[in-house]
Amino acid sequence: MDDKELKAYREAGKISSEVREWSRTLVKDGANILEVAEKIEAKIREKGGELAFPVNVCIDDITAHYTPSFQDKIQIQSGDVVSVDLGVHIDGFIADTAYTVDLSGNHGKMLETNELALENAISLIKPGTSVSDIGDIVQKTITDAGYKPIENLTGHEVKQYDLHAGLSVPNIKVPYDWEVEEGMVLAIEPFATDGYGRVIESKKAEIFSLLQERPTRMREARTLLKEIEPMKELPFAERWFTKKISPLRLSLALRNLVQDGILKAYPVLHEKEKGIVSQFEHTVIVTEKGCEVTTE
Repeated sequence: MDDKELKAYREAGKISSEVREWSRTLVKDGANILEVAEKIEAKIREKGGELAFPVNVCIDDITAHYTPSFQDKIQIQSGDVVSVDLGVHIDGFIADTAYTVDLSGNHGKMLETNELALENAISLIKPGTSVSDIGDIVQKTITDAGYKPIENLTGHEVKQYDLHAGLSVPNIKVPYDWEVEEGMVLAIEPFATDGYGRVIESKKAEIFSLLQERPTRMREARTLLKEIEPMKELPFAERWFTKKISPLRLSLALRNLVQDGILKAYPVLHEKEKGIVSQFEHTVIVTEKGCEVTTE
């Protein structure tokens, strides 16, 4: 990794950390989740960053990939457990971070356990560490406290303009021993739940990314592909383009592009038994003797 890349990763991490902490005050009873997401996205840009993916605002058993629709009316309630996942990039070099707020006051132990699992995982990271060992410590930390990790979601390596690149970092012990290498950039994101410990897909998707460039006949589809070109393969939200393309035509264009294998859809994920879910996440750069957390 050269100095320019390192500087960009650090700057993205600094912005994401500042926005993460600033955004906590937005998560409150009565807040509209669309307004929360848009305010966070605006703050990222205000600080000089670009969006690595749409801000996710997940409530209770909703675990991942929930970004509000352009007319989303959902409001955060006083009894909710709310996870916010945000990403920043500088010239494609990404920082990914997340936190959870328990407005109910009933799940503090689970959130504390989840944060501890993240800390314990990061403490292991250095060149040569097996991802199975990282998953093992996450699993033990969470299960010893009486909860379950989400076993079919993982952390992930990131590269320039590539949010899910190469290595996956499991949240359970796995039967393979892929190793962490110096210079890797990893998003470490344990999830904890009082439910079953797995997520399943819903039919709803508001997040998409480019899979491959191919010709398409639909005018709105061509317009959309031109709009997302600067983002390369980074995920985007349908709501970002409803002012440039009619919402009905945009929805049709997205459906056609997914069917044609040009775009990938990210369905909303929720806990299999509707258990409450928390998430905490940091991005790290693997160094010679350990790792540097860019999003602290």
